[in-house]
Amino acid sequence: MGLQKGHRSLRSEIERHLKERGYTLSKLGELTGINPGHVSEILNSNPPRAITISQLDAMGAAFEQAPGWLYELYEEECFSEGKVSRPRVVPYLVRCAEIGRRDCIESVVSKLLENPKNVSILFSVAEQLFESGNLEKSVPFYQFVIETEKDSYAERFVLSQYRLFRALQGTDSEKTWEAVIRFDPYRKRLPENYQLDALLQLANVCYTLRRWEDVEKYADELRELAHIVYEDQLIKRKSKKSVEALHTERHLVVYYGQGYLLKGIALESQGKYEEAKRYVDAYADLTWFEIMDETGEAEVEKFRLWATANLYTLDMLTGNTDILPDYIRFLDDYPNEILPGLVTIVKSANEFDFSIDSVLEHFAESIAHFYEQQDAISTCHHMQFRYQLANYLFKKGKFTEGLEEILRCLVLSDTMMDYDSFKRCAALFWAHLSHASDQQKSTYQTVITKGAVKDEGIFTVAGSGFGIV
Repeated sequence: MGLQKGHRSLRSEIERHLKERGYTLSKLGELTGINPGHVSEILNSNPPRAITISQLDAMGAAFEQAPGWLYELYEEECFSEGKVSRPRVVPYLVRCAEIGRRDCIESVVSKLLENPKNVSILFSVAEQLFESGNLEKSVPFYQFVIETEKDSYAERFVLSQYRLFRALQGTDSEKTWEAVIRFDPYRKRLPENYQLDALLQLANVCYTLRRWEDVEKYADELRELAHIVYEDQLIKRKSKKSVEALHTERHLVVYYGQGYLLKGIALESQGKYEEAKRYVDAYADLTWFEIMDETGEAEVEKFRLWATANLYTLDMLTGNTDILPDYIRFLDDYPNEILPGLVTIVKSANEFDFSIDSVLEHFAESIAHFYEQQDAISTCHHMQFRYQLANYLFKKGKFTEGLEEILRCLVLSDTMMDYDSFKRCAALFWAHLSHASDQQKSTYQTVITKGAVKDEGIFTVAGSGFGIV
């Protein structure tokens, strides 16, 4: 007869499985990689040796149990005589998050929050999950920190707001903008190294949302802060004192250059082409940047490349179509730039009424692979390309092909939950409905009825955006 549920404990369950399998402590040690002496101390000492969550996982594997075996009983290892064991509870909560044991998380967090000082434990769990790439799983823990931390200027609170903003970014435009609004008031409370990363991320997100004034705002702040940090770093280096390395995700020159690049793209996207050129010139040659290493030199070369690409873009958008052959050769040399480059070329063809059939044929193989690029910025470019291409085909009287492209654009805008683009695509399809086949009408109806679309905002077409990182 098995043990009643009320008498279950971590050690009684381990002992039960040992007996059922006929394993000795030495055998269990061999299967788990745990020192047999430690296994004995875990099961027989008084008080018993604590079990780590990795040891429990190893025992579960030895007994051929599913991940998360006995996790509901592990809580007793984390709390003793009213005290919490940080070395055990942090890895435990991390593992619970990784395998989806919400029941265990809720129980432990409830106990932890009986003492507000334990918020530091939840922050550590969130940071471990975030840094290991489990962004989505880190979200609840950052939310616990934000809800519990009373000081909104505390570094832990502000960093949680920043991490939450980063974790909630994706292809859902509405949720992404909500994340921007939620984080924006806290951006200047971050330490400078995090603030550089945050401003770059904010500008990039607003780029994908085509909020050009916001892109300008964050790009201006990024340039200003990067300049201040650069000057401060130079002074420290020239003082010949030991200088602590600047802990940022990217090299300092990236923030400086991106401040100019993003500003230029925002101006370009608003039709302010001559003003945009001045910002392109500012990052075309950053070899003067003194704080440099091999990584920095590679970044400077990227900015030189992007400046070349964006000057081609501005020439095309102002009607200088003579440079098209040079532009095509440039894109052949740098295939990663083909997608944003084609956005510019098709947009220019629509604006200045010239044929690009040969260009589209030239890049046909690349166009076929655009769906493989699924990050938010590439998806944004892809959507712009399909919309511009549909208009180009309609102008040439190729209605069937144009309708296919607008359907592709419609699906992309639906994927991104970009309601303004979705509405504009729907209107363009409807304007050419008389040319649609029954299959195209059916596809259109399926996409339209998939979900409700908000009727607000104005659609604008983003610039090509060479160099958004």
